[in-house]
Amino acid sequence: MSQTNTVRVGNAGDYWGDDLGALHRQLTQGPLDYVTLDFLAELTMSILRKQRLRNEDLGYATDFLNQMRTCLPLLEKTGTRIISNAGGINPGGCAQEVSKITHQLGIQTVIAVVEGDDLVDRLGSLLAQGIDLQNLETGEDFESIQDRVESANAYLGVAPLVEDLEQGAQLIITGRVTDTAMVAAAPAFEFEWGLEDWDRLASAVIAGHILECGAQATGGNLTDWGEVPSFSNIGYPIAEFYRDGSFCISKHENSGGLVNRKTVTSQLVYEMGDPRSYITPDVTADFSTICLEDQEDQRVKVWGAKGRSPTDKLKVSISYRNGYKAHGMMIVSQADAEGKCRTLADILWKRLDMDFEETSTELVGHSACHRHLAPPSEPGEILLRLGVRDPNREKVERFATEFTSLILNTVPGIAIVGAKPRVQEVMAYWPCLIPASQVIAQVTLLDSGRIFHVPWKPTNQKWQPADERNGESESTQSRSRTTEQERLVPVPLTRLCYARSGDKGDTCNIGVVARSPEIYQWIHRELTAERIKGYFTDLCQGEVERFEIPNLLALNFLLHNSLGGGGTVSLRIDPQGKTLADSLLMLEMKVPKSLLT
Repeated sequence: MSQTNTVRVGNAGDYWGDDLGALHRQLTQGPLDYVTLDFLAELTMSILRKQRLRNEDLGYATDFLNQMRTCLPLLEKTGTRIISNAGGINPGGCAQEVSKITHQLGIQTVIAVVEGDDLVDRLGSLLAQGIDLQNLETGEDFESIQDRVESANAYLGVAPLVEDLEQGAQLIITGRVTDTAMVAAAPAFEFEWGLEDWDRLASAVIAGHILECGAQATGGNLTDWGEVPSFSNIGYPIAEFYRDGSFCISKHENSGGLVNRKTVTSQLVYEMGDPRSYITPDVTADFSTICLEDQEDQRVKVWGAKGRSPTDKLKVSISYRNGYKAHGMMIVSQADAEGKCRTLADILWKRLDMDFEETSTELVGHSACHRHLAPPSEPGEILLRLGVRDPNREKVERFATEFTSLILNTVPGIAIVGAKPRVQEVMAYWPCLIPASQVIAQVTLLDSGRIFHVPWKPTNQKWQPADERNGESESTQSRSRTTEQERLVPVPLTRLCYARSGDKGDTCNIGVVARSPEIYQWIHRELTAERIKGYFTDLCQGEVERFEIPNLLALNFLLHNSLGGGGTVSLRIDPQGKTLADSLLMLEMKVPKSLLT
């Protein structure tokens, strides 16, 4: 085990398609003990499964191999260890290809593989045991999609990764593990934390949540993006862990981007549910207990995390075939562009004269993202985007054909963008829970062939939900009332707050962070779930939940049924709700003038 009192873990990728040069920069711009790379979004597994059905040797993120060709000599030089889920649904195959590269380069590297997450061939057996695989979000029965399943993967935690590190692995390639586990495994191993050391594990999981989305923690997607000195050569985040569980977030010196309390807090509230119960296979972390402090040289210290035991369940992400969809786009220009767009859409839908499961008409550049919230405008050109989704492929193909027929026999000043609309098969997301005891992780050391099995071990404590809390103290109420007599002035919410939004299935989360403690008291009272629901009335079809995070001066809103099905199911141009935070920041609020000084 390491005798050092610090462990430096960097991130070099958030998704398949992220900056492939980030790993090289992390390894050459400063010392790191570990680097993590995340390639897997929730529906990436189905893409990889289709890939492997065409070629049984594939099923992993092939870009990872190119990174290894460039960076393996650097790993040998620096001693940095890599943990990545690039293995997808074929981590063993990915590892074999990396091993070939090491031999070609004449490098000795201990490669470990983590498997056991792939459950697609065990679903029938699980059902036979009485495990219902009910949809976690909708309550639907699994039988309705059973014959259309493409992939099914459980989320593994830190235990198999720690086993890899104990066996001397320098390069760990996994299938589906939680993003946070890839980060948390390093300090858990180096500092010999017990796997029931809830507070320290919670702290490492929180660090993992900050790192998991790459440059989003170092200035990417920041509301106040003009404060970022440079987006060129943007530095990816680093967590420097200490034995007591606290850590500092930073980036390499002289790299682009920005690290401060604002950038870190923005990432903390991203894709968050209940901040007091961030559930992982390893620990239930409480984000409402942490403290943040800006330090010199673009460093943010984080401490005070509290954790509780995890549940005895593991989340499983299932993807299944769910019909077909297609989109067509055309540019509509000059006088009355909006009127032309409305006319074109009306012509198309009348010509088709059939019911689809869903249709979409979006005026990009006018109101596609924000719909009824978009301000009045008369743009000189609009990108008209029309789409359909339906179980019947022939109906979708009919849409594609009719769309292209609009170009010469309707309104003037239009041009098709791209080719004829392409019919795509839709892959939908089905989350469910299974008993953790049903999953046994397998660790394989590639060169020696040694195999270790890491079963789930029940904890000595039973999982407890977060305690109910009154989010507003008496002193808070008093301060709120003292502002009532002040003169109120109208301002957009962005003057008061910054925000970030993301998705989990068909639910959008919007984390709103106040720019001062005084502003937090005001939005705590005024920015209610009811107000958010009313504001997004045209987008949010479900309820809105609000969670309070006073230690971060933040409110977290969950907008259920707000993304048109979410992910690949949605026909919207923004199926992940990435633009909804900016939309909310347009909300005009009347606030005491003193809050603006």
